[in-house]
Amino acid sequence: MNTALIRPEARLLVPALVFIALVVAAVASLGTPLITSVATTFHVSLDSAQWTLTIALLSGAVATPVLGRLGAGPHRRATILATLAIVVVGSALTVLPLPFAWLLVGRAAQGVGLGLTALMMGVARDHLPEERGAATIALISVVSIIGAGVGYPLAALLAEFGGLRAAYGLGLFVTAIAFVTAWRSMPAAPEGRSAHVNVAGALVLAGGLLLVLFLAGERSLWSRHLAVAVALAVAAVLLLCVWAVSELRTKTPLIDVRAVRHPAVAGANIAMFVGGCGMYLLLTLITRYAQTPHSAGYGFGLSTFVAGLVLIPFSALGFVAGKLTPRVRQWIDGPLVLAGSAAIVGGGFVLFATARSDLAELLAAMGVLGFGVGSFSAAMPGVILAVTPKSETSSAMSFNYVVRSVGYSLGSAIGGLVLAAGTATGRLFPNDDAYTTAALVGVAAMAVTTMAGLALALARRHSPETSPITAPGGVPGPGRSSRTGS
Repeated sequence: MNTALIRPEARLLVPALVFIALVVAAVASLGTPLITSVATTFHVSLDSAQWTLTIALLSGAVATPVLGRLGAGPHRRATILATLAIVVVGSALTVLPLPFAWLLVGRAAQGVGLGLTALMMGVARDHLPEERGAATIALISVVSIIGAGVGYPLAALLAEFGGLRAAYGLGLFVTAIAFVTAWRSMPAAPEGRSAHVNVAGALVLAGGLLLVLFLAGERSLWSRHLAVAVALAVAAVLLLCVWAVSELRTKTPLIDVRAVRHPAVAGANIAMFVGGCGMYLLLTLITRYAQTPHSAGYGFGLSTFVAGLVLIPFSALGFVAGKLTPRVRQWIDGPLVLAGSAAIVGGGFVLFATARSDLAELLAAMGVLGFGVGSFSAAMPGVILAVTPKSETSSAMSFNYVVRSVGYSLGSAIGGLVLAAGTATGRLFPNDDAYTTAALVGVAAMAVTTMAGLALALARRHSPETSPITAPGGVPGPGRSSRTGS
């Protein structure tokens, strides 16, 4: 059945999908520039305040596969509205004068919204003409990345002039608008869909992801309590293995693991994992370097708000790349675009490693990073969805975003560990050389990502027609050309 909307409705749906994806990404990132303000306002340590960011990422990673499965069924519209309602309630908790624990609850509720990105892609693929849907999916993927660059400077500005509650008030305002937008614009899912959530599998996956992201965020645990960290890491691996086995045996998997094993999907997720580590590592390095005071012997001593403005080249060029990539995909195969984008990000690492004495050089590195990330993010959905049936769009992309979240968290942790190793005893800031070392680690990560993209492109060249994947319900996916973008 053709579910594509007529042109006027499609024009209204596209900005709604992009806006919702941008809002949930920006709101989840609000914790980044507000950590210091939270610590001083609630009289907690910086490590405790860091959880206002970490808990949003954790809840997002756990909620994403569950929402992806619900979004594959007949109740997708209800799932989207209910999730946005949770985000609005969480945003209200961050604004109300409540204790710190309630702030964490509110931030966790805001993080649940990260799971909506894949659902927005599912709506676009079901209800837009194929070419328009592919371009919209690419744009949704991009804005889910650059949302941090939009929310960071706005939140920092409001915190500087209006206080912490004013900054979180921005989140409440935009999420309320997003809820109204979804209420008015989200169509019902196509008929004939069914989706059952494997509750036991969801709990096991949640436990494994919680441990992985907790270990990535708690870097001090590895240095002070290595035995405990190793034990938790083993437990995480075991939980994820148990989940994978259970998913293969159940008739109602949370994520179709068989589809994930498809060479195109597996290769794309490997590239996403390794590339995500490198991309977030460079973003972390540049923002931290920009805020380091001159007394450390390097850095620019930028305030939180001005440091947020450094992200503007990242967001602007990321958006430009996202708009250009669908056109490039008409001439260049998706995996080659992934490989080229990873190489661009690697160039950003090289630029940061060799030239960072001037703020303009830092802005240039951030711009290169943004362009590479934007292109990479725009190309990724096409590689995965080319071999994925429409009914499994949300589920397939949900898994990819879980992989991305884990990669980002590990990238941040790796950066912290390298800089901590380069910090002399009694010193507050690491040596300048530690940033160069971390950048070289990033170059290696992007080199691996580039090779993964090239290997995937080579494999697809030897098999020009993509084999269809069978959806969990037994419906085979469409046999698509390897260049199909949606």
